[in-house]
Amino acid sequence: MLHTASNPKVFQQIHIDVVRNATDDFNLFHDAEYWRRIRNNPFKGPIALGFQLESMIEHEFVRYRQGTNENELIDEYNLRFSNYQFSFVNAVKPGQAVDIDIKKPQFNPDGDGILSHRVSVKADGLLALVGYKKESSVPLFLNNPESAQFDDLNRYQDRSFLTPSGFFLKRKFMNVSNAKNFLCGSLADQRLYFDDLTDTAIFPEIFPCSLISCALLEKAKMESLDFENEPMVYTTHKISIDRKVLSAISSNAVLNILVRRVDDFDKTAQPADAESVQTYECYGLVEGGLILFRGLIGLTSLDNILKSIGA
Repeated sequence: MLHTASNPKVFQQIHIDVVRNATDDFNLFHDAEYWRRIRNNPFKGPIALGFQLESMIEHEFVRYRQGTNENELIDEYNLRFSNYQFSFVNAVKPGQAVDIDIKKPQFNPDGDGILSHRVSVKADGLLALVGYKKESSVPLFLNNPESAQFDDLNRYQDRSFLTPSGFFLKRKFMNVSNAKNFLCGSLADQRLYFDDLTDTAIFPEIFPCSLISCALLEKAKMESLDFENEPMVYTTHKISIDRKVLSAISSNAVLNILVRRVDDFDKTAQPADAESVQTYECYGLVEGGLILFRGLIGLTSLDNILKSIGA
């Protein structure tokens, strides 16, 4: 079975602006005017956010699973972790027709016990994003972090570096209004997640993860990255979200986001020019030190992208 979104989706600049504002993402690539400041910008205009595309995918899975027994499988086998593993191939621009394809599921309860779908996103017929969404009983990425690294985060100020771990801390809040706007900007129906008339309040999976971008940008700003002449772009996202922890989060809950570059991480899954890719280890922790999400985020410089396309 192949599930294709019934109608192509089209982002306008307003959708990009809404998501940027909801997540405090100040990357110049997404700004309607500031994209012009980026040296040798090959995109010739603003582009959609990576997490915006993944939120669109998440919502498509919500719609798709309304007609399958997959939610029952997830409950029966306690597949509490939702895993997103994607490579970014091309940018998605305002006005382009965006199509999502979800391949038939793979699930062997006697094997690895992982429910897996291959997913691809095309913009105007060209591949933009490809990878997998997987459901598992344990996180597929960063399964065994050292808990001592996260001890007593309350004693650290927002936008500070933890010692001795070297993590950069960005403190955010799980704000319902921001989550609603994030969904709308991702072309999702917010009523499936938040509805005051029915007392429905379900934070989507990708929303807290999207705040990683703000943390990485603020870290880069403190380290004096030149956003106009040395910008970075995403190459890969590998993220595991704990649905059980997510379901217990209430409005305005504190979310501590930790990010740090890992120079010695296994690069076998990276592109051939792996040395040009920077990998960041990222965690989102809520009250009680519970890990809401964990992820490995790949970044490379725009110069490396230009070299790869011969520009």
